[in-house]
Amino acid sequence: MPSTTPRTTKRCGLRNLLTAAAIALSVAAVVKELRTPAPERTWNGKVAAVPYDFRVPTLARAKERLWDPEAANLVGPRVFGVGWTLNVGKLVAEVREVLAAKPPAA
Repeated sequence: MPSTTPRTTKRCGLRNLLTAAAIALSVAAVVKELRTPAPERTWNGKVAAVPYDFRVPTLARAKERLWDPEAANLVGPRVFGVGWTLNVGKLVAEVREVLAAKPPAA
């Protein structure tokens, strides 16, 4: 039987807390949509200031959220699900900008 250290226990506790929060937010988002009249349901929005999107993912939306160097923010809503995702295109653009502004080594 493997021994657990306090650090491992804390990590597992945090992971369990984050998993429970994600499930609770997902359930809250679905309940919010189901309480909305059927013609007005969009299956995307925010619950407790956390974005959600339960629409069928499209290539255009994935590209917009995962690779958009012109975006205003580095993180944005997930392509599918609850929470945020990193816009890798914006990250690459920011890194290139920092490297371009850095003076060359002598």
